[in-house]
Amino acid sequence: MERLSGLDASFLYLETRSMLMQVVGMIEIDPSTVPGGWSFDRMLREMDRRITAMPTFRRKLHDSLFNLDHPVWIEDKSFDIERHVHRVALPDTGGDTELADFCAHIAGVPLDRSKPLWELWVIEGRPHGNISIMLRMHHASVDGVSAADLLAQLCSLTPEAPDLDEEKTGASAGGASLPALVADGLVNFAVRRPISIARMLPQTARVPFQWISRSRNDEAMPAPFSAPRVAFNGTITPHRSIAFTQISLDDIKTIKNHFDVTVNDVVMAVCAGGLRAYLEQTDDLPDKPLVAAVPVSTHDEGDDDRLVVAGTNKVTAMMMKLPTDVADPVARIEAMREASTRAKAHHKTLDATLLRGWAQLMPPMTMGALVRLYSNYHLADRHPVAVNVIISNVPGPPFPMYFLGSRIRALFPLGPIADGMGLNLTVMSCDGQMNFGAIACKEQMPDAWPFMRAIEDEVKALLSECDR
Repeated sequence: MERLSGLDASFLYLETRSMLMQVVGMIEIDPSTVPGGWSFDRMLREMDRRITAMPTFRRKLHDSLFNLDHPVWIEDKSFDIERHVHRVALPDTGGDTELADFCAHIAGVPLDRSKPLWELWVIEGRPHGNISIMLRMHHASVDGVSAADLLAQLCSLTPEAPDLDEEKTGASAGGASLPALVADGLVNFAVRRPISIARMLPQTARVPFQWISRSRNDEAMPAPFSAPRVAFNGTITPHRSIAFTQISLDDIKTIKNHFDVTVNDVVMAVCAGGLRAYLEQTDDLPDKPLVAAVPVSTHDEGDDDRLVVAGTNKVTAMMMKLPTDVADPVARIEAMREASTRAKAHHKTLDATLLRGWAQLMPPMTMGALVRLYSNYHLADRHPVAVNVIISNVPGPPFPMYFLGSRIRALFPLGPIADGMGLNLTVMSCDGQMNFGAIACKEQMPDAWPFMRAIEDEVKALLSECDR
């Protein structure tokens, strides 16, 4: 029996009709590389074959009124891949704008919780004979790292179909009898949770004092609820806008080497420059720097099973100041390096399991009711802004990859947005390219393309400084 961790389950409890907790990947493929030629039916059969060795794609949620803890994953005995894979064609020229509009519409539709929480769209009609793939999965079942790992299992280093892992082929995605579900939930509720609370309270109590101490020496991350308010920091709607761009990794590395910073510093700096330019265009640029929430993987951190259930999501968050108040690109990247160094040093002093530990104690019905109340009464518009934007940088493969036989030309990741944080920018490297994907609440950012173009301009400005 595989039970969702508190952090996994929190993405179920936090979800509303407007705030969909989904992880999305938009993949551009070249079908001409498929041995024997590409066809939708052949692709569907090959994907169905590979899923026999990928239990995550066949598991669905299971719960009971008598269960005192979070839900569990079980095998979907009626799994049918045709309920998950869909085929469409874009109108007109099938350009990037049409693709983004279609994917934005799909990203605003909830996943059906009665079946495994994923969906794949095959989108034809793209220029040059390419095909786009939109894969979306619920955040309860994947985080950024585990989503990349799952995608890797649908990919290979050559166009030829790989052999499957015999140990995983046909392995169950999980199961639970009612007595086992109730008994395990009772043990977690009555035994493990009190132990967790007793262990976490002293660690948690130290955090604000450490934060204040570091703030006095200008060594702290930005404090929560200290961010300025901009247009995408309010109550969101179900409507989405999407934009994406691809930038050469060599260009990013040229900037990195010239200014003696990290690749992540460059990514954060160009995002800050893009945000500054966009907010100037919309006459919404604040005097104070924006604050970003940066997800940090804890997959390499050891788990204390008295505090957390291992689960799928192993992530915490680091808050980082973005130098959007700095006009000069060179001064901005230098300020970004300092802010990044400060945030990373502070974040290392915090217990990586605390967020997941407290999430383990989250009461489902109470949390769901509070989230709906928060959304229905537009409370995100009435209190100071916690953070302005979510920015995530996920490392991907530095070599060519083939998705079910088709060469991947681009891979644009998109994360969830939330009330108060109506913009998410995710970056993923793949085969010598940095792929930038932005998703926003459409009412708060009606058109995300100017933001993408501003990021491209920021890269060009920094490259021009490297040539001097």
